[in-house]
Amino acid sequence: MLATFSCVLRLPVLGVGRADPALELGETRLPDGRRLCWAAFGDPEGTPLLWFHGTPGNRTQIPPATAREAALLGIKIVCIARPGVGRSSDVAYASFAHAAPDVMEVADDFGARQFGIVALSGGGPYALACAHEFPERVAGVAILGGVCPVVGPDAAEGGIVALSARFNSILGRLRVPLGETVRAVVGLMGPISHPAYRGFARIMPEGDQRVFAAPEMEAMFVRDLVAANRNGFRGLFNDVVLFGREWGFRLHDVDVPVRWWHGDADSLVPLDHARRASDLIPQCELLVRPEESHLGGFGVTDEVLSWLVEIGV
Repeated sequence: MLATFSCVLRLPVLGVGRADPALELGETRLPDGRRLCWAAFGDPEGTPLLWFHGTPGNRTQIPPATAREAALLGIKIVCIARPGVGRSSDVAYASFAHAAPDVMEVADDFGARQFGIVALSGGGPYALACAHEFPERVAGVAILGGVCPVVGPDAAEGGIVALSARFNSILGRLRVPLGETVRAVVGLMGPISHPAYRGFARIMPEGDQRVFAAPEMEAMFVRDLVAANRNGFRGLFNDVVLFGREWGFRLHDVDVPVRWWHGDADSLVPLDHARRASDLIPQCELLVRPEESHLGGFGVTDEVLSWLVEIGV
């Protein structure tokens, strides 16, 4: 009933511009028949670079300026929609480590024997899991405001994400109806997308406001969520459930170069969490962004791509 309800009440998006289209939209079929959908941006003949969207997010959560920079650098960005997001088949992983083999299937589709990963927010744990499980294939990981462990020996204390551990059991049982409920709500927000986005931007720190001010960023964010809403939002709660569990590996065993950008005003993932995580990862450099919250890192993706090129990705 709820799934049908959410499909019927999908209102048009008003007041928001058009987002730049992807070079290509496609999917990778996994050995068990599931599919992971992806979108490609940048140089169509470039070196593949995997991109893990934030939570929530979908396969088109790529800033237009980032796609243009990638094209100039000879990079083909491949953004993967995680299970339960958009058209990607739903599955509840037991831990972040269990997701890594599926990601390698996508890399194989692009002929990428070795590649870099860029990860935002909730994509961070997935990127580090891939680096841990397949260090011979992951040449480097760039993280923007990544979620950090809140359970187990690597955990940091406090923070909003820690609530996912406290309520993990009930979130795990209710992930499907919760996902459908959010899908229904997002479907109703089309006509107020523009004022809602602008209102959210106004309460962000100055660094984030500069990023959010660009009309093309608004179009990217809103259109990306609208596309996810057409098919599935279960991936949002798949991520939240995993945030409240042990990751399936230890951070001190991640043995690839990692560079981590994090805002000092981040209210979702406190800077202290990023400091602890980066201290535990052997080859990790933490770059603190002043007066930025959780999404300000979108403004430094030129630095991110340049670093990955520098280390030979």
